Amino acid sequence: MSKVITFGNFKGGTGKTTNSCMIGNELANRGFKTLVVDMDPQANASSMYLLTKQRRELETYQFKTTLMTAISNGSIKGVEVKIKDNLYLLPSFADFSTYPFFLEKKFKNDIKKRAEYFSELLNEVKAEYDYILIDVPPTISVTTDSALLSSDFALIVMQTHERSLQGAETFVRYLQELVDNYDADFDVLGILPVLLKNNAPVDLATLENAKNIFGEDNLFDNVVKNMERLKRYDIIGIVDPESDDADMHDRRVRKLYRDVTDEFIERSVINE
Repeated sequence: MSKVITFGNFKGGTGKTTNSCMIGNELANRGFKTLVVDMDPQANASSMYLLTKQRRELETYQFKTTLMTAISNGSIKGVEVKIKDNLYLLPSFADFSTYPFFLEKKFKNDIKKRAEYFSELLNEVKAEYDYILIDVPPTISVTTDSALLSSDFALIVMQTHERSLQGAETFVRYLQELVDNYDADFDVLGILPVLLKNNAPVDLATLENAKNIFGEDNLFDNVVKNMERLKRYDIIGIVDPESDDADMHDRRVRKLYRDVTDEFIERSVINE
């Protein structure tokens, strides 16, 4: 059965996109058929994955249909872009900024149907995938509502920074509002910490605050370290550590996300 997970936080720049893409990539490496849905008009997940595809195939690729166009046409089936074996992308573009206006026009007097519409579309393809990961903008919006009402789990990505911690707290309260207002049925998979600076006192203090606020069991045991190589992947795409141009930094990234993905899978199974 497919598991749908939304990556969220109401503070931008926490690593939501990077971690959804890296975990998606590692799930595919394990043989899980994985779909990453980019619901952010900035399309950063789409950019990283398309660069990854270009690295592997040594040619420029341009997708024919954006996620917004597919939604407007009433079906997302067949729009997925294959990045590599087991890894697929529903690509976003700047036109996704019109998504709230599209829903408002389609469902003029029904806020609930606006929020639930994407779930209906996603049901067309759910059976084809083991995991579906959704990347959303850091906003309280019908876009985030749509993603979460389509999801089995929410994963909160929290950078070790006070504003990111506050964004995570706000996101948790928001999740409860969705449950109350829409009778939503999802669980919190956990809070994935992302270090702003490795082993800095402020970062460690923020982690302790997060444990006190959310409970230690709700925080991932694995912590995403600050790695310059991860920032490089935004520019060149994800490097396969087995490729000829990979180095020890790429292998360290792979080791990190092997561990993070192990816990991700374990949490998704335990919380079924």
